Amino acid sequence: MAVGRDKLKRAKRWVVKIGSALLTNDGQGLDQQAISRWVDQIAALQSSGLEVVLVSSGSVAEGMTRLGWSERPSEIYNLQAAAAVGQMGLVQAYETNFQRHSMHTAQILLTHEDHSNRKRYLNAQATLRSLLGMGVVPVVNENDTVVTKEIRFGDNDTLGALVANLVEADALILLTDQDGLFTADPRHDNTATLISEARSEDESLSAMAGDGGKLGRGGMATKVRAAQLAARSGAVTVIASGREDDVLLRLRDAEALGTLLVPEKSPVVARKQWIAGHLQARGNLVLDEGAVRALRERGKSLLPAGVRSVSGDFSRGEMVIISDEFGRIVARGLVNYGVDAAGKIIGKSSHEIESILGFMGEEELVHRDNLVLA
Repeated sequence: MAVGRDKLKRAKRWVVKIGSALLTNDGQGLDQQAISRWVDQIAALQSSGLEVVLVSSGSVAEGMTRLGWSERPSEIYNLQAAAAVGQMGLVQAYETNFQRHSMHTAQILLTHEDHSNRKRYLNAQATLRSLLGMGVVPVVNENDTVVTKEIRFGDNDTLGALVANLVEADALILLTDQDGLFTADPRHDNTATLISEARSEDESLSAMAGDGGKLGRGGMATKVRAAQLAARSGAVTVIASGREDDVLLRLRDAEALGTLLVPEKSPVVARKQWIAGHLQARGNLVLDEGAVRALRERGKSLLPAGVRSVSGDFSRGEMVIISDEFGRIVARGLVNYGVDAAGKIIGKSSHEIESILGFMGEEELVHRDNLVLA
């Protein structure tokens, strides 16, 4: 298990999720001092070379405070109205505090459909990668103003896990108003003890988790499920108190705070298994011998130059089979161009893409991060 704590120290990218109860000081409006402290810590992490994506709750809770509501409404249109009002204050708070460190932020509002639709998935992934490469801190929230019951994440713990999958983060940090996951709900059982470390896939954890409070949709149960989701891309998850002094910096130093949940599989294996096992192929790319060697022996992305032919009916972001000239399957992957565009650029150098198509998406036909060898 010590390997998991060490991974926090060696990580290159974190997703940090902060819950509503923390951000709004248990419903008393945005806790500006707490936000300032978390921003200071994230700025220090960025300065040390760690990339951070911030998943922030609080828009609905802040909207409720601004509108004078004491109870979370059940009607989705009222929730959407509260989110629209509260998002203004939430974004302003982050922007003001990060500007103190001469850092830029970017607001990213997502729905479940952005993850299930492969084209939108790749678009979101490319945008987040670009922002991180620029040193910008993405501030992610569910797009509460437009979601319906059918597509909503249901809680920002789940959103945090899906974002961790999306950006292939090394760790998901869930900051809450509790010290971590206990053997029972400590609010009702004084014999409950803190679980310092466990496996993400441990089925007994769900039975130990409690319900959420009046402000949030989540609770420890959603945090356990989030850890299981994050584990599929190999990310460790930490559930810790956001009220601990310098909690993020201390976690970075591998201090034993909160509950550490460690996945069984390595990041590459979990990610590749997800791609290989959960998507239906919509087409086929046939490669020349040189491209096959580049994929198998050198771990390269698939460039258009090495592709002999395309077939099927696929759009950007959908799964395709990648095979050699003898029909043997070499790999599976998420393609960056639809079938018509792909057919025009195969056999060509990447620098010719823009002149052929009139636009430049990615230089790779399939990026190695979205490719699994057979």
